[in-house]
Amino acid sequence: MSTSLVRKYNVPGPRYTSYPTVPFWKNETELVSWKERIKHTFNITNKAKGISLYIHLPYCESLCTYCGCTTRITINHAVEKPYIDSVLKEWKLYLSLFEDVPEITEIHLGGGTPTFFSPENLRRLIEGIRQTSVVRTDAEFGFEAHPNNTTEAHLRTLYELGFRRVSFGIQDFDPVVQKIINRVQTYSQVKLVVEQARDIGYDSINFDLIYGLPLQTDKSIADTFNKVQKLRPDRIAFYSYAHVPWVKPGQRMFTESDLPSNEEKRNLYELGKQLLTDFGYCEIGMDHFSLQQDALYQSVLEGKMHRNFMGYTTNHSQLSVGLGVSAIGDAWNAYGQNLKKVEDYKKVLEQGQFPIFKTHILTPKESFVRRHITDLMCQFQTTWDINDPNSKIMDEGVQRLDEMIKDGLVIHSTGQLLVTEKGRAFVRNVCMAIDIHLWEEVNSEQKFSLTV
Repeated sequence: MSTSLVRKYNVPGPRYTSYPTVPFWKNETELVSWKERIKHTFNITNKAKGISLYIHLPYCESLCTYCGCTTRITINHAVEKPYIDSVLKEWKLYLSLFEDVPEITEIHLGGGTPTFFSPENLRRLIEGIRQTSVVRTDAEFGFEAHPNNTTEAHLRTLYELGFRRVSFGIQDFDPVVQKIINRVQTYSQVKLVVEQARDIGYDSINFDLIYGLPLQTDKSIADTFNKVQKLRPDRIAFYSYAHVPWVKPGQRMFTESDLPSNEEKRNLYELGKQLLTDFGYCEIGMDHFSLQQDALYQSVLEGKMHRNFMGYTTNHSQLSVGLGVSAIGDAWNAYGQNLKKVEDYKKVLEQGQFPIFKTHILTPKESFVRRHITDLMCQFQTTWDINDPNSKIMDEGVQRLDEMIKDGLVIHSTGQLLVTEKGRAFVRNVCMAIDIHLWEEVNSEQKFSLTV
């Protein structure tokens, strides 16, 4: 990758797991409108494609100082049962909106640390949902796991409940990096849980890795990826570290001087990407790689890969229900986010109310932009009707892409944008060119950390 291109296009921007991105939500609590959108989308999508569930399990026994997620740190496992009771109460509220039995096509357990919860309590949670639903034959269930506390009992229990995909948070194998980010786990520990998952029968194992962490070097990245190659996960998410200590005070445990410079950070990414390519992994989307036999790679070939708050997925459900603290629901033309404090979340549910604290209802223009950003993020191309009244948005975006077109990163033809192989590393920049909110507030304060 040309260093000049990296410098030229290394600008702040969002990950586009939603559109509009959360900083541009109107932050209104339109519960009536939210419920109406949920019911409407459920009625048109349940039988056709089913619905997705994201369940946020926020508890962790210790704080990883790089983390930007909504978490609650405790070693008191007595919190498990009351929290699951609350999640199931919330699910019942959604069931009361549905006019039919929900058909589930996807469940993802995120956190926090889902494997903080005992296998028995995870069983009670999932069975509580399965007993009130129909699980489609093509459903994909996945969960995030910490190698240090994921037991064989966790893996077997969740497998019995229908889970076939597990994502292990690795971040980096270098002991020096692990110590400063308070995420110490040995290669042997990771190897053990990976082998257990494979022996049990999991179809897809993912590793989450991060570049730009404090004290990372070319040598540590190379060593990490050589260890990754030995374990051969089916998927790899190679994320940029987002340094936002004003939002996440835990990141103040180290300073900016411990972080690689912007150019060093991009070099770490390029090194990791090159090693993944050498090891036989294919780039399937922004920050994501997979082996060719993985279902996510096959969904790319079939044009079925989708992107939502859970990241890239093989299922394109238009209704994603978010359960748990801080979880975000997506009704395709509306978003709703839950309260972020466990106590507030439980209190509202005890009153029989939805724990939503902010919503955003999409305008027609926003829905238009969302479709094209989703296509670019998932397929590296998009097309539009030049007679569509909203096509002016694309025309203006193409003008902003003039330099990227000259640099061979994007190809434009009438009613079409195609991101080239060389341009895939900069797909975020392409999406930013058609992001109407970014350009409406071009002079506003910076809302995103660098390369997030």
